[in-house]
Amino acid sequence: MFWFTLVPFTVNEWIASPSFVTVIVAPSLTPAHAGSNAKSFIWIEVAGVTESHAGSPPEPEHATAPTASIESTNASTRFRIPPEPTERPLPPTSSGPSAARRAVGYDAGTAMDQALSIPPQPLVHPVDAPRLVARAAAVDAVGLEARAAALATRSIKKAAKLQALDLAIRCMDLTTLEGADTVGKIVAMCAKAVRPDPTDPSVPSVAAVCVYPWLVPTAVAHLGGTSVKVASVAGGFPGGLGPLDARLQEIRDVVAMGAHEVDIVLNRSLFLGGRYAQAYEELLAAREAASGVRLKVILEVGELGSYDRIRQASVLAMAAGADFIKTSTGKIGVSATLPNALCMMEAARDFHRDAGRVVGIKVAGGVRKSKQAIQYLVLVHETLGAAWLTPDLFRIGASSLLNDVLMQLAKERTGRYQSPDYFTVD
Repeated sequence: MFWFTLVPFTVNEWIASPSFVTVIVAPSLTPAHAGSNAKSFIWIEVAGVTESHAGSPPEPEHATAPTASIESTNASTRFRIPPEPTERPLPPTSSGPSAARRAVGYDAGTAMDQALSIPPQPLVHPVDAPRLVARAAAVDAVGLEARAAALATRSIKKAAKLQALDLAIRCMDLTTLEGADTVGKIVAMCAKAVRPDPTDPSVPSVAAVCVYPWLVPTAVAHLGGTSVKVASVAGGFPGGLGPLDARLQEIRDVVAMGAHEVDIVLNRSLFLGGRYAQAYEELLAAREAASGVRLKVILEVGELGSYDRIRQASVLAMAAGADFIKTSTGKIGVSATLPNALCMMEAARDFHRDAGRVVGIKVAGGVRKSKQAIQYLVLVHETLGAAWLTPDLFRIGASSLLNDVLMQLAKERTGRYQSPDYFTVD
């Protein structure tokens, strides 16, 4: 714990008279932060006569152990630096405080059902977006990378591995985003999405196929009556820097064509330039244009530069109403990595705790081997809980991963590795 004594000052209406304050930087050790890599919260203790915003004096400070939880300090004179009076409060949720304060292993029952039922909606006004980003918890990079590396060593064998491979297929977005994509290629890919292994009907279908906008009608026509969804990139993919009206119209077009899901990109030019309100407004407009379908916001983590920026971008996208936050477009050198994905998962976990709304995670770019897919499944289970291990809350975007998973399934069942020639070429 570190203490800093500041000069007298007045904090808007929250402190009625100038007072000396002591800033306490104390780590949060609540169960909800077990395994978290977010750095400590900042609290203030006021020395002198103070007055709360509501007009009532604070209660006397109680003796509190250095490791006491956030909840145990609420009744004392230690409190969070309050928001500016212009901030719009978060809307009430049906999860309740008990569900919002659950530990990492989320219950798959009533609390999760209630959280999933909350419709996507903006949580703050655009004018508050800069402070929303500024108040995002900092990330301990060393701890994050160490935890990701430790979880990557988990070994899964036999029946558990078969279940993990089966889940990886069910959570997969089979993707082709190449300039050479043709109608014939999409038809073949749709057939494979429904029946990945024609010789083994026990292999499940994938979650979705992801294509360029002009190929959406072809995918919709060939996937009708199946469980496989049609996802389309839109909104100026992969750069997201075209005219806003054109990007929004592209989103509306793919929705009108029948796409069930839309993958858009965060405007990194605005975000990295510190124009958070404008970036947030663009996400709100995209959310409105994609009304009625699942919206995935691609952060392009390889361009953000740090884990702090990844967490900030995650918070901004989730607050704007994203159904999923996605790692990458797959069009740059650095795509999904275990630490990057873990950073986003922790942001989604904390967002659910604080706002009561569930947001899914999609990893994409560079996931080619079944071992990588299993590592991401372990990350999800250990960070977000078993309730997130469904196609509704976790996706893996990949083009060549499916064949490797099918080869591993055949090996686990027969004891022999199959040649890649036994499987269709993606």
